[in-house]
Amino acid sequence: MDLSVIIVSWNVKEKLNKCLSHLFLSQTNFKFEIFVVDNGSHDGSAEMIRKNFSEVKIIKNDGNLGFARANNQAFRQATGDLIFLLNPDTFVFPATIDNFLHWLKLNRHVSLAGCRLLDKNGADIRGQVRRFPNLFNQLAVILKLPYLFPGILKRYLCVNFDYNKAAPVETVRGSAMMIRRCALENALPYNQLKQGQLLDERYFVWFEDVDICRAFKAAGKEVWYTPAARCHDLGGQSFKQLPRLRAQGLFRDSMLKYFKKWKPFWQYAILWLVWPIGFLLTYFFTVLKFEKKDNT
Repeated sequence: MDLSVIIVSWNVKEKLNKCLSHLFLSQTNFKFEIFVVDNGSHDGSAEMIRKNFSEVKIIKNDGNLGFARANNQAFRQATGDLIFLLNPDTFVFPATIDNFLHWLKLNRHVSLAGCRLLDKNGADIRGQVRRFPNLFNQLAVILKLPYLFPGILKRYLCVNFDYNKAAPVETVRGSAMMIRRCALENALPYNQLKQGQLLDERYFVWFEDVDICRAFKAAGKEVWYTPAARCHDLGGQSFKQLPRLRAQGLFRDSMLKYFKKWKPFWQYAILWLVWPIGFLLTYFFTVLKFEKKDNT
């Protein structure tokens, strides 16, 4: 099998229907399989798939197991040489996958890659390529400093990145991420792979894409961005259903786990101490309906 597409979905039936429809319109010279892991949706998503897309392999969970754990359920069944993690609110063009696979065939040194992500207006999504999180930029995120200083995260979000050119990068957004199976053995911890975990299940949602990019880079593997393939990305439709403070709680949990894993303990401790202020600011800005000045 050339390609395994893995989609994790939670209560976004219409977006998922569109995502799958676009996938099956793909121009293909390759063999592929599609997995959808339904994380306890109550909107009829699984029934829609069974009715409209009989080729899709469904894994139906009774509840929301989180993004990483759900992806791993499909990964354990996937047989593709390439693993394509695709969000249900991200839509491929007819030539997207064919172009992506062709580019990877020409660039065999690349182990993990992200493609060009466009918003609903067709513009490049800012921040789809980023630097690794560090103490300064994550303190700025927690303390909502972009509300007051819009350019403070300019370096972290790679604001001047040229999305017209392929380039090695630190991280790519996980909305449409392609991973070579053959690169996993030397990139991920033995125990993690032994348990069939592509993504670190310590993360419920957020930071799992950053984490795997970090693991690949730490192992000397190449992570790239390429404009050779394009997708429309509506961005986080599932978790827009959550109250903002609940979403912030999940984001906090993943941020702290990332720092505990990859950074000195004192940095983790500082972030842990500062987060209560972040929750107060989140509540304050939510009540006043402030708009963010940056994409964080």
